[in-house]
Amino acid sequence: MSLLEIKHLNKSYLLAGKERVPVLKDVNVKFESGEFVSILGESGSGKSTLMNIIGGMDSDYEGDVIIQGKSLHTMKEVEIDAYRKDKIGFIFQSFNLIPHLSVLENVMIAMQMTDHSTQERTQRAKEILTEIGLKDHLAKRPNQLSGGQKQRVAIARALSNNPDIILADEPTGSLDQETSEQILELLDSIAKKGVLIITVTHSQRVASFGSRIVSVEDGCIKEDQFLKERYLSVKETEEKKGKNLSFKASFKLAIKNMILNSKRNTLVAVGGAIGILSVILMLSLGNGITGYMNDQINSSLTPLLVDVVKPAKAADAGDQQQNGGPMQQISNEPFTEQDIVTVSGIKNVERVEKVITISGKNNMVFNDKNKVLSSVGTITDAIKAEDIEKGAMPVENEILLTVSFAKGLSSEETYPSLVGKKVHLYINEMNDQNRPVTVEADWVVSGIYKQEDRGPMSGSNAYTSFTTLENAYSKQGLTLQPTQLNAYAENINDVAGIKEVIKADGFQSSPLASIMERVTTYLKMASWVLSAIAGISLLVSGIMILVVLNISVVERTREIGILRAIGARKKDIRRIFFSESALLGLFSGLIAVVAAWIISLGLNTVLSNVFGVELIRLSATYLIFGLCVSTLISVVAGLIPSSKAAKLDPMESLRYE
Repeated sequence: MSLLEIKHLNKSYLLAGKERVPVLKDVNVKFESGEFVSILGESGSGKSTLMNIIGGMDSDYEGDVIIQGKSLHTMKEVEIDAYRKDKIGFIFQSFNLIPHLSVLENVMIAMQMTDHSTQERTQRAKEILTEIGLKDHLAKRPNQLSGGQKQRVAIARALSNNPDIILADEPTGSLDQETSEQILELLDSIAKKGVLIITVTHSQRVASFGSRIVSVEDGCIKEDQFLKERYLSVKETEEKKGKNLSFKASFKLAIKNMILNSKRNTLVAVGGAIGILSVILMLSLGNGITGYMNDQINSSLTPLLVDVVKPAKAADAGDQQQNGGPMQQISNEPFTEQDIVTVSGIKNVERVEKVITISGKNNMVFNDKNKVLSSVGTITDAIKAEDIEKGAMPVENEILLTVSFAKGLSSEETYPSLVGKKVHLYINEMNDQNRPVTVEADWVVSGIYKQEDRGPMSGSNAYTSFTTLENAYSKQGLTLQPTQLNAYAENINDVAGIKEVIKADGFQSSPLASIMERVTTYLKMASWVLSAIAGISLLVSGIMILVVLNISVVERTREIGILRAIGARKKDIRRIFFSESALLGLFSGLIAVVAAWIISLGLNTVLSNVFGVELIRLSATYLIFGLCVSTLISVVAGLIPSSKAAKLDPMESLRYE
């Protein structure tokens, strides 16, 4: 059985879309292992077309090409790719070496798609290069070699996968006579090992060097001349297990190409990083502002607290709207004992705290100073012991003053000395007969609350316990009733249920908490909206990557053809460009993450020095989100270019200039 048999092969091209012009006409020929065959003919004779058909690069023909008993026509695309990879070695007139790879890497590229280890591939490539006289040129790039050396590298690449057939297209066409002789002798030595060598040439001198000349004229074989017997050496065979180009190899090729165009790729990555950076900073700013507001709320309120008030009557609510004020829908109607029992009896309520703030009718006297006390409130869990500048929390018959009020009652220098001193309080009230009554009390100042403005609750200037106030009122025959109840849940998960029961009982929770929840929700929405606006730049970066990869496909068209010629599948080509787009996105994301971290440190330092707060809260989640989004956008942008690269015709790619 012949190694290669061609039966009734016909091939024609459609000329100018009108008529088909025959290129090959009823070609019948057989080739054996160990032959050094020259297909001789002038340009346009069909000899190059014949080589492309034998090499599995062209499947649009009539007739049959049989390799070791198997027809190329019956092979699937994946089998044709494997055939080119395992059975065929191409040697091109223009060398077709990949410029950004070294000599060693150019030879190893075909072996990337075998099951050999990296060490085995490297060792074999070095052995072949040493054998053909390029031992000292392994690390050089193609542009550092002479024409003869480049052709030797091309031969070494063709031999790397130990093929059965080597197809050489004008192997000496670009070389001087002396170098041509060396290359022909090298090819002859390869044929002696049992490999079928088929060269395409228009030179009678070159054709006469081999063992057989097949003359082609006008697409027909005019003469089949045997110059000498074929070499009978048996070619050493090895079991070959093909595979797709590995992710590792794809990434290596992508990285090398990115380094080759490092300036352009860096600019693209920086452009993409700006969009990712903007999104990360907007999210971090929104997170910081929301967190800051929540911290401020939680410093005054506890998460277990449900503040209970009575809803405003319809008439009162209408008055509030007519007066131009916000409709709070709460009243100052006091709670009765029955109300307190009702709230205390709600399931999962651990305890209830009575709260009242008395405003607009208070005076406090210390020594000879009489100062208006705009409001006095009852102590709640919102008043923290750690916020007391001097002294302690008030107990029975004691009162806590804010810093600003204490300074007014004493002086800037002496106000801390008020702690432990007795002050006299006057509260103007009305009794049940609607007659004015003055509630008086002598209390000891327990401490100075260090909040400079008015304290955290309802703008109060002073705080005491509800029991202390209640006792002072009872001495004047007055009953003090709370205008707010603080119900504390046993567990954070019980808060929502308690609020529902409170509403069902005719009460309502203070609007403060719900208002703050809405505010934080609006802030989050605003940060996401700003991030979405900033994300428009991501679209721009995606378009940039799309354009750059399209340019890369054009620039590397010949490289794609080379890879297809040595057996790379469409999947392998697509994977290379996917790898490149993913690397661009990852590089862009890394730049954005590092920049976001540096900028957040700088801005937080400025904000902390000026306002005493850090508002840029950069979390690991946002950083990972930025990396993932950047990579995803790049991969999506690479879909079209990678698909375009995979669909390129191998023959057209190799002819691309």
